[in-house]
Amino acid sequence: MSIERTSRHAACAAFALALATPAADAASLPQLNVSLAGNPQVVFDMMREDCDPPDVMPDVNARAFRDSSGKIVFFGLHSINRTLRGPDLSHLKLDCHIVLDSGNDPNPAHYNDRNFITATWTPNGKDVAALVHHEYHADNFGRCSVKDSLGCWYNTVVAYRSADGGQNFIKAAPLVVAAAPFTQDAGQGRHRGFFNPSNIFSDGHYEYFFAATTGWDGQPYGACLFRSSTPLDSASWRAYDGRAYSIRYTDPYRQPDPGVKACAQIGPFTFPVGAVVRLRRSGDWLAVFDAQHNDTLFPVDGIYYATGHDPLHWSLPKLLRAGPNLSSDSCATNVAVSYPSILAEDSTGRNFDNAGEDDAFLYFIAITMKDCQAGPRLLLRQKLKITPEAG
Repeated sequence: MSIERTSRHAACAAFALALATPAADAASLPQLNVSLAGNPQVVFDMMREDCDPPDVMPDVNARAFRDSSGKIVFFGLHSINRTLRGPDLSHLKLDCHIVLDSGNDPNPAHYNDRNFITATWTPNGKDVAALVHHEYHADNFGRCSVKDSLGCWYNTVVAYRSADGGQNFIKAAPLVVAAAPFTQDAGQGRHRGFFNPSNIFSDGHYEYFFAATTGWDGQPYGACLFRSSTPLDSASWRAYDGRAYSIRYTDPYRQPDPGVKACAQIGPFTFPVGAVVRLRRSGDWLAVFDAQHNDTLFPVDGIYYATGHDPLHWSLPKLLRAGPNLSSDSCATNVAVSYPSILAEDSTGRNFDNAGEDDAFLYFIAITMKDCQAGPRLLLRQKLKITPEAG
């Protein structure tokens, strides 16, 4: 079983606090208390399930949509992309059919090394847009100038689509949604590109997602916000530049654009954003994300949350669940918890981007650590309690 993506998540610890769009004035933002209730429930145990080939490791943030028949299509596994399916979030079963495979292709211009479906959006349950976290590992193909595997890593957000309710995904055109303006051989020695799209979420007028970047000359690292009015059209996504949603990223292998503007960093997210939902009663926004201890915003390693009135302006973070994650010292813990997401049983619409105050669950992955290495994983969920902060 590959544990390589432990390094992928640890790489996110490099995201710092120099934010172009800082956390907004606390007095102007929704004041919510979010806490965990009850005990964690097992959603998926990789040691009790099997497929051929047998790659069913939970390794991305949980996502789901309702297909045209109303059944749940759930994502959260590895680079041989399979789904869990069922009548509701409480009754999901593994479907061994591969909806999107990974080609381990040595040609980086093909964007077909390792594919992870990390976000979906469907208007009708049949036509589905997917954002894919694509990893190219040059060291596996003798195309890296350094020995550290992290320094050989080049990442891109690419677009796929399905016309059969998520049974099969094919490349969209254009393929590239978010890419660094240089090819994989440039700047080796550190991980480069755009990583870990959040879920796609809507304000009723536009759809959005966050993606994290490690930055480059002229582009600071952090979480950038993308917007579209038509997610099924992969050419429609634009990143926020600090003033407007104006940035269209191109494929550096086919249409290089070295002068592309920098996308704005949205605070307080110094790590990839796990998920964003809108609360149905108040219209406020709730985001969850991993963070590593520092001397400013994050007192301990753990899962944090932030609240906002819109996708651009967010509160300072609050701790939701303390504990080691994949950015923590792997030799100092028996279990690491990471990849947070929010899904609500009674979410309206097809895309699980909204929640009530009493129907939402925090989804996360618990990873057994032994001899400083990641081992078996459990996909868990735990009930969230969301209440106004006493004032």
